Amino acid sequence: MDSTQQAEETRSGARAERWAARLAKEITAFAKERGGSADGQIAHLGRRGVRIVLVGADGGWGDLVAPSKEIAERAAEKAGITVHETLDGDLAARIRTGPYEWERMAGIQLGGPENR
Repeated sequence: MDSTQQAEETRSGARAERWAARLAKEITAFAKERGGSADGQIAHLGRRGVRIVLVGADGGWGDLVAPSKEIAERAAEKAGITVHETLDGDLAARIRTGPYEWERMAGIQLGGPENR
């Protein structure tokens, strides 16, 4: 490997680490707002990257998008959350939805209010 390739890999690694740190900060803030802890699940989105689904201790949920599984896993590790293989069972049962989600689902599925 020549020095140009080595320099690019170093820059790429530093960029990935910064991205993971930003995501970890957002995950930590989410957990703090949602009862002090959160669990997550990482799902492939295609070319766009991966989705980190977060479920807080209070049942609130949210998601973040990372450019790669490696960055998402690093962010979860930095934030200290447990990452589950699938979004089912106990993790899915903890999710609490509110009126907003039900209205959106009804609007999309049953011809209700348009997407906002």
